[in-house]
Amino acid sequence: MPLDALCLTAVAEELRPAVVGAKVDKIYQPTRDEVVLFLRGQGENVRLLLSANPGHPRAHLTTLTRENPDKPPMFCMLLRKHLLGGRILSLDQPPLERILDFRLETLDELGDRVERRLVLEAMGRSANLILLDGEGRILDAIRRVDGDLSRGQRQILPGLFYRRPPAPDKANPFTLNRRALVETLENPTKKEEDKLILDTFSGLSPLISREIAFRAGGAENLPAALESLGKIVNEKNFTPYLLVRAGKPVDFTFLPILQYGPETESLPQESFSALLDGFYERREAAERVRQRGQDLVKAVTSARDRTARKLANQARELAATLDREELRQRGDLITSNLHRMERGMEVLCAANFYDPECRELEIRLDPLLTPQQNAAKYYKEYNKAKTAEKMLTLQMEKGERELEYLNSVLENLELAEGERDLAEIRQELADTGYLRRGKTAAKREKRVAGKPMEFRSTAGLRITVGKNNSQNDQLTTKMAYKSDIWLHTQKIHGSHVILWLEGGEADAQSLTEAAILAATFSQARESTRVPVDYTPVKYVKKPAGARPGMVVYTTYQTAVVDPDPELARRLRVR
Repeated sequence: MPLDALCLTAVAEELRPAVVGAKVDKIYQPTRDEVVLFLRGQGENVRLLLSANPGHPRAHLTTLTRENPDKPPMFCMLLRKHLLGGRILSLDQPPLERILDFRLETLDELGDRVERRLVLEAMGRSANLILLDGEGRILDAIRRVDGDLSRGQRQILPGLFYRRPPAPDKANPFTLNRRALVETLENPTKKEEDKLILDTFSGLSPLISREIAFRAGGAENLPAALESLGKIVNEKNFTPYLLVRAGKPVDFTFLPILQYGPETESLPQESFSALLDGFYERREAAERVRQRGQDLVKAVTSARDRTARKLANQARELAATLDREELRQRGDLITSNLHRMERGMEVLCAANFYDPECRELEIRLDPLLTPQQNAAKYYKEYNKAKTAEKMLTLQMEKGERELEYLNSVLENLELAEGERDLAEIRQELADTGYLRRGKTAAKREKRVAGKPMEFRSTAGLRITVGKNNSQNDQLTTKMAYKSDIWLHTQKIHGSHVILWLEGGEADAQSLTEAAILAATFSQARESTRVPVDYTPVKYVKKPAGARPGMVVYTTYQTAVVDPDPELARRLRVR
């Protein structure tokens, strides 16, 4: 769910002790819509994430390491110019508004103390992050808005004075007494209770509106239910809860949710920052990679589909060559009946001595050719089909290896965690000829070397998982020792996994956990009972001329395990 006004209020209460009084030490902009401020406080240093992403705008402390672009965006450079070294003086939020206003004191170009404001508008598709000077004039925004003055729409452009979005024409339920609540909740149109609450009061999300209606159990109890919620808000008694259904996080809020019944758990969390960090981590990473890797997905998918079509055509051609014996037999029948034939004949009717019943067979002839030339034509077509079978078989084997490789690249794109991983895959595709690379770019381009994923088994053994074919090759053929254990899903595309023994032996639990990781980081991640082959690295070989990531192995054993993303998160070494 998007961060509603009440959750944002809870987050602001949690942020104030950590950020007010802290100095801005570093500023990064990992993506177009996100800014991370590194803050140096009296207690500990923290990282403040401010996201104006239209899908999930928010603010919270983060512990996740985000990959930054090589060249900082212009808005990031502007923030560095105005805010680096500045101190956060206050953090304000208009009542029941999805707006956070950070007021800072910093030094200008002349060394004079000046005020700056950084305003986060966490309002869905209109989300924005705006830098203001001390007079409230806009210096710039992460997303400029031209607006339409004739329709009364706001403009967010450098040089204009900042105006907050117009407040909704709704009542604040936490400032009304019981009598006012009863009057406000009059329902002559007989709306459903949750829709009545949502349409009448500001700051309440659909989830909270439904929860109030559920707890009230009837229209007559709505004022009391709203007063109970108001007590939580006014006393700032917020507790972060993660809603989990079927083992997967589905939502979050600041109080236990009862409306869904026992199938949805409300799990209390350590803090709102930890809750939001974990809730959005995977979906945002996947979204960023999906956006940045669209060109790669398109190129690989096109190449895969082209290869699949080519294989289908070759399969039809190969099936046609299986009837070539009939061509040879027709040539033999013409040769044995040369004495009966004359030039210009179009059809030869002859007894087919290859047929056990010796029935007559009609053989089509070219009237422009002599009888001998007609026989030679059938023999030539027979030899051509015979050669075609050999060549098509070789080409289809090559095409199947190509299709397998392209499917593995698509799987690697699913595992990519950032721009570096995508750059490594892009580099691999250029090396293998699937992406064009200009001569000038090829000379300037630096080779990218990403790092595989690192895990630590419960027993303390290191487990490494490749994220793409290049890393798989490095792990298996260059980095791992011959005695280490290599794991891979059986006949299923997936990562190469190395269980590092470091001179010792593999315990059963570490081996099982490594097999679970191999299943989790494969195409079978949504399946159960996945077969995983494992063998010492010395039995794994890379054939000469094979595509990146392609190996053969012998003397292996097979374990059958279930993928477990939660285990992967728990064992991951950051």
